[in-house]
Amino acid sequence: MSLTEESQLRSVTGITEEQKMNIVNFLQGAVYCWCKNRKDEWFSLRDLMGEDNYYWEGTPLLPLYIKHEGANDDPVKEAGKDAGWLLKEVVANDKRVFDTKKESLIRHYRWVPSE
Repeated sequence: MSLTEESQLRSVTGITEEQKMNIVNFLQGAVYCWCKNRKDEWFSLRDLMGEDNYYWEGTPLLPLYIKHEGANDDPVKEAGKDAGWLLKEVVANDKRVFDTKKESLIRHYRWVPSE
């Protein structure tokens, strides 16, 4: 695990293995871009896939929303939780090392460059 502290990973169910791999690859690209362009800055799923990027149509993340649509009062919130668990898996399996912290129920990460 490439996180600087022990942390629990959870499986995301209700999507196909192919959908999961597409999401993981998509999130890995987002993490790579963040680390390249915003060194030493903390990030969370909200930073990568929220705010201006909240509209997931046309992205591999859409199946997470569809999975919760109609089954939950707040499919956006539930899809965000699933995406957060998948982001944590991406970071934990990355070859680089990341610090992690939790603030207001939101998991944040920061790349720790090797010296």
